[in-house]
Amino acid sequence: MATMGATPTVDTSLGAILEQVAKEKGIDRKILVETIEAAILKAAQSVFGPTRELEARFNEDSGQVDLFQYMTVVEDVAEPEREISLADVEKHKLDATLGEELGFQVFWRPEDAEKAREQDKEFGDILKLKAGRTTFGRIAAQTAKQVLLQRVRDAERDLIFNEYKDRKGELIRGIVRRFEKGNNIIVDIGKTEGILPFREQTPRETYRPGDRIVAYVKDIDREARGPQVILSRSDPRLVEKLFEAEVPEIYEGIVRIVSVAREPGARSKIAVTSRDADVDPVGACVGMKGSRVQAVVQELRGEKIDIVPFDRDPARYVIAAIQPAEVHKVIVDEADGRMELVVPDEKLSLAIGRKGQNVRLAAQLTNWKLDIISESKFKQMEEEAIHALQQIDGVSESIAKSMYRLGFRALEEVSEAAVEELAAIPGLGGAEVAERIKTQADTTMERLRQERIRAASMRTEPLTDRERLMFIRGVGDRTVGLLEEAGYKTVEDILREDEDRLAIRTGLGIKKARAIRQGARDFVESEQKVLEAGRADARRAAVAASTKQA
Repeated sequence: MATMGATPTVDTSLGAILEQVAKEKGIDRKILVETIEAAILKAAQSVFGPTRELEARFNEDSGQVDLFQYMTVVEDVAEPEREISLADVEKHKLDATLGEELGFQVFWRPEDAEKAREQDKEFGDILKLKAGRTTFGRIAAQTAKQVLLQRVRDAERDLIFNEYKDRKGELIRGIVRRFEKGNNIIVDIGKTEGILPFREQTPRETYRPGDRIVAYVKDIDREARGPQVILSRSDPRLVEKLFEAEVPEIYEGIVRIVSVAREPGARSKIAVTSRDADVDPVGACVGMKGSRVQAVVQELRGEKIDIVPFDRDPARYVIAAIQPAEVHKVIVDEADGRMELVVPDEKLSLAIGRKGQNVRLAAQLTNWKLDIISESKFKQMEEEAIHALQQIDGVSESIAKSMYRLGFRALEEVSEAAVEELAAIPGLGGAEVAERIKTQADTTMERLRQERIRAASMRTEPLTDRERLMFIRGVGDRTVGLLEEAGYKTVEDILREDEDRLAIRTGLGIKKARAIRQGARDFVESEQKVLEAGRADARRAAVAASTKQA
């Protein structure tokens, strides 16, 4: 034990070491003593045998751990390692009677070598400890040292965990110390070190040892092999906490950050609201001459930040979130959680942003699916939709426009609508006409589908997956879009899927999902064969024509 960091001039007893460790590390000395006793006992059982009745006891006077073996006095010995005969007790003049326990101290330390020899001379044939003494002495010293060091490490980790567990979700300041494999950064945060994993770092940010850093405490991992405090520079909550530190109104709860959307290192959007009508939430976050927002931008090393006023009206909220682009019209599809934003042609790229960044962040911020459409494209789509609706027998241009204004964009929407919903269209003519319009919509969809199949059978080039989806009975552009969004890119994807899962993932409902699956099966089993035969005829005709010309 004298090897544990002590010099010859220092008290090297285990007791002195325990005292020093308890004081320096803030660990209860009693816990350290119990840990050492348990370790020595375990080592003794492994060397002398697990069947012996052994006890390790810390000696406060000597500052070392004493080991004892106990044996029960019996008439006839059945377990030699746990029992001693009454005859041997009387022979060695030991003070014990039948049924009592006798305790023998096991001398194992080098300084007790003489006592060990005397014990082996007198009781060697009973205790049979001589063979294991030397081995145990070496193992016990190593075990005590290892266990003590491990207990200290565990205690230190417990102290760190207890100190930092309540700081999860807060900002913390530290100094970059070193880099580990995998580009992880080790940060000195005071009493311990934190780790900034590569996945939690912001793109294009670089650090050197000695740099100061502000990070978000993402987690405290008690079981981690290395640093327990997990830091982040890419988490959206870092932006939230930085504003909380800079804006007193947020800290005091007057202004609240409703949502944060972030692409680390590039751009963030935050939505704010105020509990006090006299406090402008955006102005509070911007600060005098932009001082507050600039302080956050500086801490994020130039990351752009848009501050958006939250509005309970989803359309107004989305319009604010898509800024700096202006929006002329909003079409809301609450059932699908989607909005179409119509913007001037010249503002289209601004609304979408570089590589779709602006619209992507606005969608994250508001939790709506957003489609950006230019005015000219919207007008074209409007004309195409009205023209498609007019193909239904009995639907005039004026009724088609009324249907469009009420949200009907495609034949399949008319086909799937409730009779009551159609009957409410101005000028349509009531429930009876609405029922007929629904039927005619189905008929028109089927006629157009057959036309697409005939046209495709005349072509020689391969069919796309989307075209094949459009050949399924009852499927139009809207349904194909929902299928593709849900991950069903091919007819085979639909056939492999369960009806219930298809309904849930697409949001189409079980009745529609069942019809689509049946339509996909019908197409593959019959119509696809007819289509392929027609395409084969077209290819042969093309080859024959080219041969004739040659």
